[in-house]
Amino acid sequence: MSRFDGYMLRQLLVFFGFFLLVLVGVLWITRSVSLFDKLIGGGQSAMVFLEFTALSLPTLIRTVMPMAAFGAAVYATNRLSRDSEMTVMLATGASPLRLARPVLYFGMVTALMMAGLTTYLRPASIQKLGVREAEVTRDLTAQLLNEGSFMHPAQGVTFYIGRIDEDGTLNDVFLSDRRNPDQPITYTGARAFLVRDDARVSLVMVQGMAMRYEAATNALSTTLFQDFSYDITSLATTRENGRRNLRGVPTTELMRTDTRAALEADHGYSQGQITEELHERIAWVLICIAVPLLGYATLMMGGFSRFGLWPQLLTAFALLLVMEGLRGAATSVVVNQPHYWWLLYAPAALGLLLTSIFLRAAGRPLRLFLSRSRAA
Repeated sequence: MSRFDGYMLRQLLVFFGFFLLVLVGVLWITRSVSLFDKLIGGGQSAMVFLEFTALSLPTLIRTVMPMAAFGAAVYATNRLSRDSEMTVMLATGASPLRLARPVLYFGMVTALMMAGLTTYLRPASIQKLGVREAEVTRDLTAQLLNEGSFMHPAQGVTFYIGRIDEDGTLNDVFLSDRRNPDQPITYTGARAFLVRDDARVSLVMVQGMAMRYEAATNALSTTLFQDFSYDITSLATTRENGRRNLRGVPTTELMRTDTRAALEADHGYSQGQITEELHERIAWVLICIAVPLLGYATLMMGGFSRFGLWPQLLTAFALLLVMEGLRGAATSVVVNQPHYWWLLYAPAALGLLLTSIFLRAAGRPLRLFLSRSRAA
């Protein structure tokens, strides 16, 4: 590796880290607001929120990594051109294809990072996140111990606690059970206690009243009680059907025929969904190589201008949007028709093809051909 290659590669890595940090931070803040409200408002601790946030980071990083690599390549190339460093290298006889070598090294580095992220870290984090979500949803005590607000632990059930004492006593309890529309029941109690017996959770209310409404006879019956036990174990929300998350399946398992058959037969996934998930993980690795090369090659198409490389910058961003649109279209096609799996690699192939065309054109500018024709 020459000194210029190392110099440009260091700049690319620095800018890549900066753009990746900014994009992940913006996306994390956007998504963490709803997650914070859901977990903290549901009675969970701040450590649970931080754990869920850490487990979601691999997915966020995978989403923004190609954009960060593209932004780093475009920004570094534009900066080298603006500071005339690229012009000096071209004047020494180095071709745009030769100067693309550090960008290729940079793309290979980001591709290795993406390979580890998509094939191991992201599936493992999604699998762990699913386990923790199931544990949190089964933690009924944390869901209900939230004073001063109406909670809905299940469809048709409303629960309210006026105040919670330091010893765990619940005051001014209200429970409305409307799961049976023909006989809705409302319970109120001056005090209540949560009692756990193995997997069973009961709400023991003291000095309260139960009101039952009979829709058939349009009658309301009221019962006063000194103490009453209500089983609330069924209010705990659980994961539906124990279905395995396809995105959390390790890549090595997705490649096995028996695992694919089990996912299709036992968990209801189609062959197109399984094929799309497997090849998409590999396609993301190739995208990390094609995207920075395309950004660099597009900017090398422009000559010196006091106004900068704005036309080339806009063209590069437009091509990035085209590649993203092709990726989205290919995903929907492969899900319905899995034998078209090769379409998932079309955006990366298109990026590499345009890169070769642009670098060839940049190495042989139009004015060179015009000067040769005039001399002839």
